[in-house]
Amino acid sequence: MAEGIDKPVDMNGSYRHKVDAKGRMSLPAAFRKVLSTDLVVTRNPKDECLYVFEPQAFEDWIVSVFESKFGGYDPTNALHVGLRRKLKGRANNVSVDNAGRIGITAELRGAVGIDKDVVVLGNTGYFEIWDAKRFDEQDDDIDLSLLFG
Repeated sequence: MAEGIDKPVDMNGSYRHKVDAKGRMSLPAAFRKVLSTDLVVTRNPKDECLYVFEPQAFEDWIVSVFESKFGGYDPTNALHVGLRRKLKGRANNVSVDNAGRIGITAELRGAVGIDKDVVVLGNTGYFEIWDAKRFDEQDDDIDLSLLFG
């Protein structure tokens, strides 16, 4: 982990939720207990689902992406500047409301195929929001015996 990066929040489990007509979705109670009320929602790099981070964790994620791919971010490199701009431009700041919900823009929902039913999954440093049908299809293709066989 890069210097200055805090230990990420661990979130575990998967939860089935619905997105209402206004694009709002309730966060799992277990996640609300460990997260702040200010979050960042962005598309995952392959537009399969949404990633939701706390603001500093989002910045740390960008740093880690550049570290792993290029050895770090170079602000004098036009490619790095463009890639960082694209990552930042795909992200939206959101706040958790008093009912424990976040709003997901129509643009973000459309980009990853989220309709009404979603699966919310914990991860280390962020959580994922998947369209339920898409999640079920990809999850069926994951074989855990590859790790333990």
